[in-house]
Amino acid sequence: MNTTKSEALYARARKSIPGGVNSPVRAFRGVGGTPRFIVSGEGCCVVDADGNRYIDYVGSWGPLILGHRHPAVIQALQEALETGTSFGAPTEKEIDLAEEICAAVPSVEMVRLVNSGTEAVMSALRVARGFTGRDLTIKFEGCYHGHVDSLLVKAGSGLATLGVSDSAGVPASFAETTITVPFNNLDAVERAFAAHPGKIACIAVEPIAGNMGCIPPAPGFLEGLRELCTRHGALLLFDEVMTGFRVAYGGAQTLYSIRPDLSAFGKVIGGGLPIAAYGGSAEVMSHVAPQGSVYQAGTLSGNPIAVSAGLAMLRTLQANPELYSQLEETSAALTANPPAGVTVNRVGSMFTFFVTKEPVTDFASAKTSDTERFKRLFHWMLANGVYLAPSQFEAGFVSTCHTHADITHTREAMAAFFESETRG
Repeated sequence: MNTTKSEALYARARKSIPGGVNSPVRAFRGVGGTPRFIVSGEGCCVVDADGNRYIDYVGSWGPLILGHRHPAVIQALQEALETGTSFGAPTEKEIDLAEEICAAVPSVEMVRLVNSGTEAVMSALRVARGFTGRDLTIKFEGCYHGHVDSLLVKAGSGLATLGVSDSAGVPASFAETTITVPFNNLDAVERAFAAHPGKIACIAVEPIAGNMGCIPPAPGFLEGLRELCTRHGALLLFDEVMTGFRVAYGGAQTLYSIRPDLSAFGKVIGGGLPIAAYGGSAEVMSHVAPQGSVYQAGTLSGNPIAVSAGLAMLRTLQANPELYSQLEETSAALTANPPAGVTVNRVGSMFTFFVTKEPVTDFASAKTSDTERFKRLFHWMLANGVYLAPSQFEAGFVSTCHTHADITHTREAMAAFFESETRG
């Protein structure tokens, strides 16, 4: 496979962009080799600078549930460009998108539009602290909530310890406001509340983990978090940046029938453009400025281009509920009967092939994966025209554009890899 142009672009990028990329996982550090520089996408496929075509299971990390360049989204963008790109003033379409989200998500009565998932979670966390008058947050090891200072914490294997940052540049005092516990471990959460009575503002959780690979909640886990928050006067924050409108039209909270106090959304609600949102009950959200005293602002928040794309995406999904059945069927076909030595986790159209024989239920078990073998698998699939996430610890995504032929090709390429490994 020729990668000459991608190699040249990567060399050029490293001179002006840290690491040559604008988000770390794109650098292929988890798998080695040269990142592919993409020039176009159509349906479920992308084409790189050298003309190589790939079946895409990254989908811009989740938002492209309808595939690349969906006609409804493209038409909405063209129409929006006729009126302007940004006004720094209210527009009617902001109301339309807010109303679409509120109508789809029972726990959300009011919503604030922002520009990224990181901003949405950061702002929701600030609301939780302002509403409760408390400072501490519980998060789960391996769950990623954007590059918020206080949440760049995993705290090793500690069950209920105050965190230490995983990033330089984060003051220890920020990290110490975060308590990290293992995912799917209610006992550890209960111990954290017992160790810090009256001090925990909220639990922040990906209801389906996606940033240590796809890991679903254990039966009763989300229900237990809801009960513990209610009992201890803390708020439950669902980070649905990845799962919102992806695993079900109303998100994971609709799929599992759980009502969090606050929710963060992104990705799908922007139709491939940068937009996100956070929301909750009117009681909680009334604390956000200018109505309340929790300040948050953004020049480009709710800009008409991103809002138009998001509206087109959500309205298409809402008008065609059979698309979720299609996604379920396609995703089930992709992940059925994985090769020996592979554990596959899937919820709806989110999935991860873990190169391990062990069940994967949390970050510790995810790390039993054979990352060296995954690197070989990744490059084998790339050479066979299949673009998986360039890390063992990321979720993959199926779109409505993936066909039976795409799934068959992907499965055959993966089977051929493991057969070649067995032959040695």
